[in-house]
Amino acid sequence: MDQQGDVRADPEAPAGPERRRERRRLPVSLGAKWIVSATLAGVAALLAVVFVKDSGGYEDRGVIPFPTVGVLMANGEHWCTASVVDSPQGNVVATAAHCVAPAGEDGQPGEAAHDGLAIGELAFAPAFSGEGSGSRPLGLWKVRSVQVDERWTKWGEDTADFAFLSVEPDAQGRSLQEVVGHGEAPKPVWTSGYDREVTVVGYPESERNPQNKPVACTTQSRHDEDDPAMLYINCSGFWTGTSGSPWIADRGGPGRPGQLIGVLSGGDTDVDSTAALFDDRAKALYERAAKPAG
Repeated sequence: MDQQGDVRADPEAPAGPERRRERRRLPVSLGAKWIVSATLAGVAALLAVVFVKDSGGYEDRGVIPFPTVGVLMANGEHWCTASVVDSPQGNVVATAAHCVAPAGEDGQPGEAAHDGLAIGELAFAPAFSGEGSGSRPLGLWKVRSVQVDERWTKWGEDTADFAFLSVEPDAQGRSLQEVVGHGEAPKPVWTSGYDREVTVVGYPESERNPQNKPVACTTQSRHDEDDPAMLYINCSGFWTGTSGSPWIADRGGPGRPGQLIGVLSGGDTDVDSTAALFDDRAKALYERAAKPAG
C-alpha cells in the first residue's frame, strides 16, 4: 500500500483541545447515553436509498441508509469512520489524517499513531452494521494509497486533519462508487464557508454501539470558539470511532447527495465535534488519490 508518512502511532493525546482518538478497545467508564442524535427524526427523512439489483457477491438489501458511509478497518477491526467521495474513477474515500498517519511535531514526522498500536492493513466497509463482527452488505474494499498533507505529518496541524484514500476495484472490476451508487456520493468542495447546514454521519465503536449502526445529525455548523479556523457542531452520540465522519452540506436525500466540506477531526466530548474545512491543499490530495492507477 502506497502511503505518505509513517503509519505507526502516539499513546498520549497532544496538548490543547483533545482530538477524538480512535482505539480498538475502549474501556466503558461513563454512564450510558443515547447514541442517536436528538435530530434523528429529521434525519430519517434524508436517508439515502440504494437498491442492490445485482448482488455480485454482496448481500441483497432493499434499503441501506447512508450507503456511502462506513467503517475504516485496520487488520479487520473498526478503526475510524470514512466515506465515499464522488470522483472520476469512483475509487476515493475520505477520512481524518490522524486515522491513517501520525501527527508530526516541529517539522519532524511522528513516530507513532494515537494509541501505540500499528495501524496495519486498511480496508473500507461501506454500510457496515450488525452485532459482533457485523455484516458488510456492500463489500470490503482494500485501501491502495493514502494521501495526507505534510502540514499534518510534519507539524500536526489540526486544520490539515483530513486524508483521501484510493481503494482497489472489486473482484469483478467494479469501482466502489458503482456499488454504493453513482448518485449517492457527495462532491467535495474546497471553498465552503463555515455557516452551513450539515449532515454528519459516523460509526461509534461497538462498546457504545453494539449493533454497529451509524449515528447521524443534521444541524448548523459554525466556527469553533476555541479554534476559529475549525468547523464546529453540537450533536450527541459522536463517541470514539467517529473520527473521519463526513460533514455533508445541503444533503437532500436520494439523488441529492450534497457537498462534502470536511471530516470529523476531534472534540472534547461526544457532543462537541470539530472538523477541518477542506481547502486547496485538500484538493491536491484528492486529485492525487483520484488518479487512475499507473
